[in-house]
Amino acid sequence: MNSDFDPPPKKLSILASIGGVVTAVVAIAGLEVLSNHLDKTASVSRTTVSTAQTATPEPDTKATNTKATTVAQLDAQSVELPGTSVSPKEIAETKTPYVAPGVGELSPQELAMARQAWQYFERNWNDETGLVNSADKFPSVTMWDQAAAIAALVSAKELNIVPEAEFNTKMRRMLKTLATMPLYKGELPNKVYNAKTLVPVNYGQLDKREEIGWSALDLGRLAIWLKIVGAKYPQLQRQTEAVWKHWQVDRLTKDGQMYGTAIVKGKEQLNQEGRLGYENYAAYGLKLWGLDVEKALNSQSNVAFVNLYGKGVPYDQRDAKTSGANNYVLSEPYILDGIETGFQSLPKAYADRILAAQEARYKTTKQLTAVTEDNLDRAPYFVYNTLFVNGQPWAAITDTGETHNDLRFLSAKAALGWHVLYNTPYTRQLSDFVQANLKTDKGWYNGFYESLKEPNKSLTANNNGVMLESLLYKKIGKPFTVWAGVKPPR
Repeated sequence: MNSDFDPPPKKLSILASIGGVVTAVVAIAGLEVLSNHLDKTASVSRTTVSTAQTATPEPDTKATNTKATTVAQLDAQSVELPGTSVSPKEIAETKTPYVAPGVGELSPQELAMARQAWQYFERNWNDETGLVNSADKFPSVTMWDQAAAIAALVSAKELNIVPEAEFNTKMRRMLKTLATMPLYKGELPNKVYNAKTLVPVNYGQLDKREEIGWSALDLGRLAIWLKIVGAKYPQLQRQTEAVWKHWQVDRLTKDGQMYGTAIVKGKEQLNQEGRLGYENYAAYGLKLWGLDVEKALNSQSNVAFVNLYGKGVPYDQRDAKTSGANNYVLSEPYILDGIETGFQSLPKAYADRILAAQEARYKTTKQLTAVTEDNLDRAPYFVYNTLFVNGQPWAAITDTGETHNDLRFLSAKAALGWHVLYNTPYTRQLSDFVQANLKTDKGWYNGFYESLKEPNKSLTANNNGVMLESLLYKKIGKPFTVWAGVKPPR
């Protein structure tokens, strides 16, 4: 624990204490009930999760439960503490931005995947504001998901899905909104907005104006994409800079760490945000704009290792018990860092271990594994699918720590993201499985439940946005900051 970390009050929720990605995605979670726009009738093939493309009959409940029990037992036995650490030499090896193997022009099948992902944004873009719905047909948005929309729009243009004129119109509208929208206390973007009216709101309460604080993690991701757009498209640079100048950015950091706010009993609470993974990724975005995030970028100060199926996986020692915040270990921050910066905020050796442990789980259990956080199409509507959290292996938990391992699922965005970064036989299986099982005419479903053997039919901007940027990464063959010509931070 860093000396200046201020734990939240015991009565303050974990959601408020770590902010950022939590608020970005939990916002959508509660909205699934309200939106009621899930496709209940779409025909999606049901397949075993151990075979990428072979369709099977409806699973036998007894056999499914038996397998789930066996997998749970193997998961529990997979843990060894302390785990094998990553050496300084391994960490130092990625000095220049990483370029993945097997990059190049997309296949017709991959281009079709991209077009399918863009369907989500065509359905959920709000022309009045340029903001996108975080969840299908429900006009609520966070800055994390708006960054996903920027990534999706850039990807759609560069993959020739969207004409240049449409790209310019949409991007200018969006940037104008971001540079003029009402801010929390006139300082920074509120955690949630009505995507149609720009009214700051609380989660799921679209008609009542309410300022509930800001998230440094969300704004860190948005900061990365503002830099990419401004560098790649010089005609838009003035507008991207206007967004940054609209914010009181000095409130985002203190003593080298990132801070967000929450309202507790009517009073503002300032909280340090982030744990290993998302903390480093978001901090890099703020550093690109010149902010001091030295402690937040340090990927070794709080790290420890746990062996999962024989692979030494990094985790943050600041867990819920010691700090009041969950120390989720999952795929997405490593995938985003690899695709967008070339592993400049996190060591690639850490990502290697995160993927290797998931492949090792598959080899032992025959359960295809690509876990990260996302929305569900049923209660509790959002879980963090983790490799490790708060001392527990392979747990699917809510932000309040409730366990829902029966709802663990293979994530579409994680499967495709790992594949474009590593291009191995295992990641090919993951990508093939997504293509065979999760396509809809509204975009791509979030994932496929391990135990239930059926799709998680939730539809979100972040899932489809990450899939689009993953496919663009494969085409251009470079991390986006390098491709766009973003100047490395000093």
